[in-house]
Amino acid sequence: MGVHHVALVLTGLLLAALSLLGLSLQVGWRRDAARWPHHALFFIVCAGVLICGALAFAVGQRWWALLPALALLLLMPRTRPGRAGHWRLALVCAFAYAVGAWAAW
Repeated sequence: MGVHHVALVLTGLLLAALSLLGLSLQVGWRRDAARWPHHALFFIVCAGVLICGALAFAVGQRWWALLPALALLLLMPRTRPGRAGHWRLALVCAFAYAVGAWAAW
């Protein structure tokens, strides 16, 4: 398994953690201090997708397949947390990353 494979898996796991933390906020399980870790994890996931794209480019894989996921992630701050548009876009981001990671594998 190459370095870009490890980066793709690690970023996918971080995206899953971000989604689960966001779900816990959405349904009200955690309202105390879980917002700042959610935002920090969001920036880490964005950086991870960018790094995965750069590593895929370096090894000659389809790096461009990760661009839709990155673009959708960068649109997330435009949506309002707690609203349907926020979690729907999050699901589309996760799907776009899964498809992009599969293509860049």
